[in-house]
Amino acid sequence: MAQVLEGARTVAVLEGVNDHENLGSIFRNAAGLGVDAVVFGGGCADPLYRRAVRVSMGHALLVPFARAPNWPADLGELRQRGFRLLAMTPSPAAQTLAAAMDGLAGDKVAVLVGAEGPGLTETVMRASDVRVRIPMSRGTDSLNVATAAALAFYERARGG
Repeated sequence: MAQVLEGARTVAVLEGVNDHENLGSIFRNAAGLGVDAVVFGGGCADPLYRRAVRVSMGHALLVPFARAPNWPADLGELRQRGFRLLAMTPSPAAQTLAAAMDGLAGDKVAVLVGAEGPGLTETVMRASDVRVRIPMSRGTDSLNVATAAALAFYERARGG
């Protein structure tokens, strides 16, 4: 994990993302939107599984990744390395993604996303610096995890 974090400014941190298509999409989004590395917490699928690599259009082989061996305690290593931990959630009490990213252009950022359905565990949510949401309309509570991650990556890239 230390090796993939070296020199990284933006990382994606995944917990429980066990669907190979979502995983592949996250890698493709990460590559296209300037994410430096992907860190896997507990319960994630194998990024080198054939389906994940295919959906990622090969980017699972190009974007550096590592498993966090002591999940979720390894979130402390991200914090020690200067990363601001942004936990994605559909909770209406969370800060909007745009507002949370505002002013972080010079900072290191870790975008935390969880599995479809349950999302991030409460332990990971408590360990984050800020909980962020994507404002939704028409009674929809959330987006697919890969889509939500892409919006977070875009918002990060847009802000510098």
